[in-house]
Amino acid sequence: MTLHHVRRGTGAPLLLVHGLGAGWRSWEPIIDALAAEREVIAVDLPGFGQSPPLAALSIAKLADAVADFIEEQGLGEVATTGQSMGARIVLELSRRGVGGDTVALDPGGFWTDRELALFGATLRPSIALVRALRGALPSLLATRVGRTAFLAQLSARPWALDADTVLPDVLGLADAPSTDAALDALTKGPKQEGAPAGTVPGLVTIGWGRRDRVTLPRQAERAVRAFPDAELHWFEKCGHFPQWDAPDEAVRLILDRTS
Repeated sequence: MTLHHVRRGTGAPLLLVHGLGAGWRSWEPIIDALAAEREVIAVDLPGFGQSPPLAALSIAKLADAVADFIEEQGLGEVATTGQSMGARIVLELSRRGVGGDTVALDPGGFWTDRELALFGATLRPSIALVRALRGALPSLLATRVGRTAFLAQLSARPWALDADTVLPDVLGLADAPSTDAALDALTKGPKQEGAPAGTVPGLVTIGWGRRDRVTLPRQAERAVRAFPDAELHWFEKCGHFPQWDAPDEAVRLILDRTS
């Protein structure tokens, strides 16, 4: 499968891998700033954006699809950045020795069983509500009250966000063919494996929002134990989407920690 993707900018290539939501458009708050210094390739994972879904989805198969894309495109030791599910995918690629420098923003896969149950129990009803109110979402998210009500789990300061920033990801949760299958893969599949020291192909940086209510901040310590070569960066006053809550800081971290 050839993944749908967009390319912007010139320079050393940087591959962006999104989480649940809008596909590559999840990166729109920061993609132009990244492309000012790099050639940015942003993919739609299978079943998101304009990429067709897989017959059977798992985190391993999503990672396979991205690894195949890297090979097809001749990207070799490309630097990778992912957020949420995408962050887990780029860590999995690094664990396999695929790609180069890696930046993983608020990755999933490092939860306890209880935390995982809470993740599923809170996110599934939220997605159901988004689908039920699909037609009204543009109007609801245009207001501070609406953004606060719908995005409190995802953002540290949802009322301060621009509707155009958040609407693609929220609509993507409702519309993407693979939302449910991906959520099942996250909640019912295995947790993320780690990589022993000295086995990853480049620098690994794990970024985490101090106010993340999806992948909880205490999971960051487990992620670093699993990837002992990783450097941990905290985003203060930031929720699950650094590209929403701390876009300038996210851009600087990605550019500084990848080559």
